[in-house]
Amino acid sequence: MISHSSNSFDDELMEALFGYVATNRRTPAGKNQSSSSAVGADESSAPATISILDPRKSQNVAIVLRSLDATRAEISDALLTGCGLSTDTLEKLSRIALTQEEIASLTQFEGDRSRLADTASFLVGLLSTIPSAFHRIDALLFKSSYDAEILSIKETLQTLESGCKELRNRGLFLKLLEAVLKAGNRLNAGTARGNAQAFNLAALCKLSDVKSTDGKTTLLLFVVQEVVRAEGKRCVLNRDNSFHRRAPPSSSSMEKDDREVEYLRLGLPVVGGISVEFSNVKKAAGLDPDLLNFGCELLSAKVGKVKAVVVGKCGGDGFEVSMKGFLEQAAEELKVVAEEQKRVMELVKRTTEYYQAGASAKEGPLHLFVIVKDFLSMVDQVCIDIARNLQQKQRTPESSAGSSPTHMTPRRAIAKFPNLPAHFLSDNSRTSSSSGSDEDEF
Repeated sequence: MISHSSNSFDDELMEALFGYVATNRRTPAGKNQSSSSAVGADESSAPATISILDPRKSQNVAIVLRSLDATRAEISDALLTGCGLSTDTLEKLSRIALTQEEIASLTQFEGDRSRLADTASFLVGLLSTIPSAFHRIDALLFKSSYDAEILSIKETLQTLESGCKELRNRGLFLKLLEAVLKAGNRLNAGTARGNAQAFNLAALCKLSDVKSTDGKTTLLLFVVQEVVRAEGKRCVLNRDNSFHRRAPPSSSSMEKDDREVEYLRLGLPVVGGISVEFSNVKKAAGLDPDLLNFGCELLSAKVGKVKAVVVGKCGGDGFEVSMKGFLEQAAEELKVVAEEQKRVMELVKRTTEYYQAGASAKEGPLHLFVIVKDFLSMVDQVCIDIARNLQQKQRTPESSAGSSPTHMTPRRAIAKFPNLPAHFLSDNSRTSSSSGSDEDEF
């Protein structure tokens, strides 16, 4: 059996949701007809509540008001003083989103307020006291989110500037580019493209598509392995020099193989860690272009919009004083950030011009960072493959050495590649080993 007292209902909420006055009592069974008629007469004579908004809108507003963590008095006080409401509360209040017609209907109500439905009563009271209440809510919501938005723009600019500095570093990345250029010239020897001084960086992401004539290795693998070997050899030379000793010449093929293994083993941590040196380049590749291009403009437009509906139109109360100070400070900060954006974007432009002179403007300012990020990811994967194959080689018994992958044996096997397709590397870009020392042209 269901107990009538097991649940209680909020009459005001039911009224807002369903448009009628809910009753929590039924006519008890056994009452005589006269008492029933009296109750019916009383109910019919009760004044109907007034819900100015349509039922669906009333329902939505009621739900919002019930979910707030602030009382209605606190909301009114906060809209008069300009402080005291959380971002969550402001976001919920902004969802009420009354139309101009609805606001007009609420502000023009001149009837008996005691007959208003709960939701309508709150809105009429709020708008009669603070006609610009919802403009103020929007202004406070913008104020609460401003710090996070301007910080995001500043961090974006800092990431871009740091990424450009990483690309200016004449380190391992330039060695990889020089190796690619050298390999391309070698493969195109005897052709008109065999003496290139630069190449299009977009070709970096196509190196894995160029396979040797036997199909066992790629140009990317070959280039990375050669750079790994060179870095490992440099480590050995530095180590020997520090101990004032000279490595004896290797006579047997076994000693040569051991030396090649050592070169690869020592060079892998150097080349395999290249991504760490370009952490900001990788971050820059994933930045939001819209934030970069329009972030400051959008914030400045919002400041102007809030200023237009608030300053001079709120009677000089605490809210207007507070917002006026905030808007002035925000406008000054945005001017500084806009100048910083111009400076950083000029640095990005010069860096892109250095690596890809004449790059198409439609590719966007972040295109260079995307290319470098993708290329570095490919280099990382190749280094992982080289390390894995070295481990497999070390575990393989000497008698079965012939079954190991021929393209990854420590001994430097000769890899043959076909001529590169026309325009694979050629471009009027300035990426070349000869331009690497020109520091001033960044």
